[in-house]
Amino acid sequence: MRVDVVTIFPDYLAPLGLSLIGRAREAGLLDLRVHDLRDWTHDRHRTVDDTPYGGGAGMVMRPEPWGEALDALTPAPGGGAGPRLVVPTPAGRRFDQAMAHELAAEPWLLFACGRYEGIDARVVEEAAGSGRVSRVDEVSLGDYVLNGGEVAVLAVVEAVARLLPGVVGNAESLVEESHAASRHGLLEHPVYTKPAAWRGREVPPVLLSGDHGAVARWRRDEALRRTAARRPDLVARLDPAALDRRDLAVLADAGWAPGADGRFGRTSPAVAD
Repeated sequence: MRVDVVTIFPDYLAPLGLSLIGRAREAGLLDLRVHDLRDWTHDRHRTVDDTPYGGGAGMVMRPEPWGEALDALTPAPGGGAGPRLVVPTPAGRRFDQAMAHELAAEPWLLFACGRYEGIDARVVEEAAGSGRVSRVDEVSLGDYVLNGGEVAVLAVVEAVARLLPGVVGNAESLVEESHAASRHGLLEHPVYTKPAAWRGREVPPVLLSGDHGAVARWRRDEALRRTAARRPDLVARLDPAALDRRDLAVLADAGWAPGADGRFGRTSPAVAD
């Protein structure tokens, strides 16, 4: 996969040279290129922002350097498949594991890191109709505001790159994680390692039993309990018909049961995990 990132703070992306992502780059699994937006400015001060039309606080990133940057980094219309453009913004579509898988299937991603009050809206409009990119997505990490898009790019690139074949040594570990499709909307169960006793706290005995069926059931139960306690929104989206009697009993004990409409609802007040 090729990934281009345009930013006014190239050094911000340095962590992508570390750990698994760094090794993926060294192995040629990920071709990541970081570009300084100011390279496409033409004044002495390398200006990338100006005051907003209509008034208001803050500054807005000018369209000219962005337009030149995207023209330079993408093929001309008809010149081959262009990248998928991803623009981090609090006003974007919520990024989740499903989108991570979606982006991981792309051969080429291009990230545009906004700053200040954001990028002039005409840049996204122009890119979407330019024929230079395959698609444009405005993406949000969550319902909060960051100073710029770089933090979001770090998170998205790590979430996407670790899904590429060969990046994570044991691919099976991806299957058991929270939000993985195989978990059917549940968070991951608690995990433990040696020693079996630490500061008076014992590893659950079932994990030491060698009974693989009992271990699997315990992990399923704990995933259900954890999801009910921490992410009730995920429980509300579960399909009761896809759960077995034990699943339903665990959720009932946690205060959740299917209603007349076939959807899960609370039967008792929330209890902290």
